Amino acid sequence: MTTLLQINSSIFSNGGQSSQLANAFVAKWRVRNPETKVVVRDLANEPLPHLDAQRVSAYFAQPGARTPEQQSFVDESETLIDEIKQSDVIVIGLPMYNFGIPSTLKAYFDRIARAGLTFRYTENGPEGLLPGKKVYVFAARGGMYAGTALDSQTNYVRDFLNFLGITDIEFVYAEGLNMGEQAKDQALAGAHRRLAELAD
Repeated sequence: MTTLLQINSSIFSNGGQSSQLANAFVAKWRVRNPETKVVVRDLANEPLPHLDAQRVSAYFAQPGARTPEQQSFVDESETLIDEIKQSDVIVIGLPMYNFGIPSTLKAYFDRIARAGLTFRYTENGPEGLLPGKKVYVFAARGGMYAGTALDSQTNYVRDFLNFLGITDIEFVYAEGLNMGEQAKDQALAGAHRRLAELAD
């Protein structure tokens, strides 16, 4: 059975345009693949604290020497890692906030990047331990950034996932959403056409 992990990172939860695009894609995917198990992680409804020294220290502490608090930090991280390990398909709703990814998504990424669990260092450099997954990223932006130097999201998200061994990544953009109703309607219509193609 295919497992699909959906990660919505809009601060508006299901009200965000990126979440709505991700939701629409998953709905169409389910029609075509009714046996799929869908796991949803909404980072607005279940925000993760930003990484701090206590959590990093917990990750590096020897298992038998961890305090109960440290073990709770490790358990939180490993729950997220197990989710993504078990997924075959990953769908990310990605709004742009002040030229970057949402801080909640960065906090999520910081939890799943764990040496020995999702990547490892070898004599030839880092090796990702999560190969064989397909990712669909639905990026919603108020302005026009794709293909420009101001698009800090695309390369960052791709590079991060590549670092974990995930290389099959499809980006769908809905841009110009704050540039008038006509631009918004055209952008969303184009994104919905593309997601329908990808879900087939």
